Amino acid sequence: MKRKSSSFTISILLLMISFSTESCYHYRVLTTESDPATEYQSKVVYSYLWGLVNSPKDLVVPNCNNNNALDEVRVSTNLGYSVLTVISLGIFCPMEVKWRCHKPPRRQGNM
Repeated sequence: MKRKSSSFTISILLLMISFSTESCYHYRVLTTESDPATEYQSKVVYSYLWGLVNSPKDLVVPNCNNNNALDEVRVSTNLGYSVLTVISLGIFCPMEVKWRCHKPPRRQGNM
């Protein structure tokens, strides 16, 4: 009986790891001349009631200041997020948003 219990525990552990690490799909938005100045920053955002309520409504990027533009935006979900969405019939839908800031433009000409 002890053997079944340990194999069940290992199966559950492997299932939890696969839910948290497996990526289902990604969408990337890139600029034509990619030149990132920062590493990826990320935030998990949530959509409730089939997209009627979003949290946060607007995602403000705190690290792209001094007129830095966004260099890349990546939206992804994983198997665990997809399972939550299916189980809740679309009422709860989490996604991860990652972004990088672009280097500030170089000044042209003499001042």
